[in-house]
Amino acid sequence: MKYITTLNGKTFEIDIDKDGNILVNGEKREVDFLALGPALYNIVMQNRSYELVIEEHDGETEVLLRGRLYSGEVLDERAQLLRSQRSGPGVDSGEISIKAPMPGLVLAIPVEEGQEVVAGQTVVILESMKMQNELKAPRDGLVARISAQIGASVEQGKLLVTIV
Repeated sequence: MKYITTLNGKTFEIDIDKDGNILVNGEKREVDFLALGPALYNIVMQNRSYELVIEEHDGETEVLLRGRLYSGEVLDERAQLLRSQRSGPGVDSGEISIKAPMPGLVLAIPVEEGQEVVAGQTVVILESMKMQNELKAPRDGLVARISAQIGASVEQGKLLVTIV
């Protein structure tokens, strides 16, 4: 699983494979990670042991390590993809294609063709990996086309709704 982690303004790409091997920005790291409590952890890295506290507050991750507080966010591949779909280029004008960010099942389409929508309004609810994902309009506009049907299985990248 790949994670995009930003702490104190610096971004790291962390890739953890199924065998527990860790790459940080493409560089292999030997890390042993042990949970000691709900927010207290011990890591051994390069033959050194560190205790750290990791907590989440209002969507922000805070890490206390060696008396220094780091704050930022941790996004997995799916969350990063959803964010890029929401804030992709060309959302100010022209046609916008709302596509499935991952394979899934269309649970609901709470809009109709010809309906006006506002930025942030849900246009499709997609179930993927037993989670409901609300796909939202990135800007105000008019629903020009609905290309999906409720109950249909869709592949990643499938066009669902077009907004003009």
